[in-house]
Amino acid sequence: MEPTPISEKIIMITGANSGIGKEAALQVAAKGARVVMVCRNRERGEPALAEIKAKSGNDAVELMTADFESQRQIRALADEYNRAHDRLDVLVNNAGLFLSTRRETEDGIEATWAVNHLAPFLLTNLLLDALKASAPARIVTVSSDAHRAGEIDFDDLEMQAKYRWLAAYAQSKLANVLFTYELARRLEGTGVTATCMHPGTVATGIWNRNKNALNYFLRLFKPFYMSSKKSAEAVVRLAVAPDVEGVTSQYFDKMEPAKSSPVSYDEAVAARLWQISAEMVDLDFSGSPEKSNE
Repeated sequence: MEPTPISEKIIMITGANSGIGKEAALQVAAKGARVVMVCRNRERGEPALAEIKAKSGNDAVELMTADFESQRQIRALADEYNRAHDRLDVLVNNAGLFLSTRRETEDGIEATWAVNHLAPFLLTNLLLDALKASAPARIVTVSSDAHRAGEIDFDDLEMQAKYRWLAAYAQSKLANVLFTYELARRLEGTGVTATCMHPGTVATGIWNRNKNALNYFLRLFKPFYMSSKKSAEAVVRLAVAPDVEGVTSQYFDKMEPAKSSPVSYDEAVAARLWQISAEMVDLDFSGSPEKSNE
């Protein structure tokens, strides 16, 4: 079977209005792909959309919106996409959040956990039919080497007892890796692969919602961070490069395959996390949407 030309591939990238997501969208658009940028709102997304079209010379770029703190908006995004498209070649789960203080979403869920883990878990499951229809297809989830400091505290996933900003972030990034490996197991034989990666420490907008001493501290080290362009190259490689076609259940440190933390390979932890995550977003345990009683 001849590989699908990149000009016919549809690539969805979340968190595409700034940082790694925006740069990755620009790079794949410049290669000629059809790109779906997912941004939190149109005010943030439309200037990025115009810029990417102008710089890439590619008009086949569209904008869809969803605030990933809202499961309602994620479902609406998936519904809109599935009505407009019957295929999806690549899903890049890039959108992320880093908060120094605890707060809850409209669904009553701690925001770091909701945005960094539950949002890609829900969106991916809602788009699986489109991905399977495009096989060979790819799911790439941007995690972080911070996952190595993480543990899944099943007794207090939302850190209601005591919120610690680094622990919350690290737990969510470990969940990305566990999700990727469990997803790969569930997708075996479908032609859809699942990988995750550490993009490097990047000067990106993920830190911008912290208006306190922590943000000041992080900004001090900004000159030492990698550029979004360089980090996005690693994301784009996993999304479209021929040499990683068929690679699945693999963690990458930027461009290279790497071992993730020991706990990330615990299949019992991954299966339990999947079940709990499904309950938190109202999916059945197979990953299919629960039928409404309406």
